[in-house]
Amino acid sequence: MRNPLLARLVAGAALSLAPAAALSLALSLAAAPPALAAAPRAADPTAEAFVNLEANRALKILGDRQLSLEAKKRAFVQFVDEAADVPEITSFVLGKYRRTLTEDQYRRFAQVFRTYADNVYETRLGQYRGETLAVEGSVVRRPGKDVVVFSKVTGGQLKEPQPVNWRLLKDEAGKWRAADVEVDGVWLAITEQADFVSILDNHHGDIDVLIKELSAHKGELPSKGR
Repeated sequence: MRNPLLARLVAGAALSLAPAAALSLALSLAAAPPALAAAPRAADPTAEAFVNLEANRALKILGDRQLSLEAKKRAFVQFVDEAADVPEITSFVLGKYRRTLTEDQYRRFAQVFRTYADNVYETRLGQYRGETLAVEGSVVRRPGKDVVVFSKVTGGQLKEPQPVNWRLLKDEAGKWRAADVEVDGVWLAITEQADFVSILDNHHGDIDVLIKELSAHKGELPSKGR
């Protein structure tokens, strides 16, 4: 991946976006990731406008030199809460194991998962400076419900444009929310789900093992082999 810093920040936004969204994010993501090479369908201007507004809002927060790191972190976490469907992302990354958890187990996982994502922001927020995002089109997967938006991030510390694609879903209130983000061909929420499920598979579905792993890793993905 050309820019792992951007990838990790975006992953945090789509979760929690995971920016450039958090981008991030049940979710109807149980289906296979979008086939971006498939024949194009109609675009969705409202979804494109959402990405243009919210992604540039995130980059503005990250690049604001007037904000302290703590203030920047608070502002970005608030952005994630507004731009991404955090509960749905939390369910999605558990994959098949979401169905097996008690409400108490899920609550404890959700709490540590959000803290894990916030730690990603805290360790990397101070490194963004002046990037901007331009939307380049979209593909409708389900009209008014599921859209992939294509964009590029440029400027700042990037030596070349960084393609970033966004999976958007409509929530129950009819608002777009970031569900997943693709950087350099990797859909981040889907990748995170694969890593978490692998850890759980290796420990007979013991959610406490995953909770412990996430608690111990400050903003870095735990090893699947543990």
